[in-house]
Amino acid sequence: MSVRQEKFEGIIQQHLADIFQRNPEFVNREFVTISKVEVSPDLGYAKVFLSLIKIQNRAEMLRMVNLQNGQIRKQLASKIRNQARIVPELNFIIDDSLDYAFHMDAVLKKVHDEDERKRNENK
Repeated sequence: MSVRQEKFEGIIQQHLADIFQRNPEFVNREFVTISKVEVSPDLGYAKVFLSLIKIQNRAEMLRMVNLQNGQIRKQLASKIRNQARIVPELNFIIDDSLDYAFHMDAVLKKVHDEDERKRNENK
């Protein structure tokens, strides 16, 4: 990945986070964060990974964000017009890495608790 791509990803992530924070109508006042952005080498396409914390119906939330894709892209264009010639097409994807981390934490806690229980039984 080029330095140009990395810088552009950071710019897009920063501005999209600002857009989502300042315009709660895009996400219906739910807790959504932009966890990562991946941009194609030609800067014309961006995968935007959304971290949806404590949201029950993730598919519905993703559908709502995708319905607002055009408006989100338009606001992004107004924010990056002095920094980039191209406003990439946005593809929103649910990032479930945080869920996996929470799951692994719960599994490790359960194993630790069972170990403690066994040690206490053997005393």
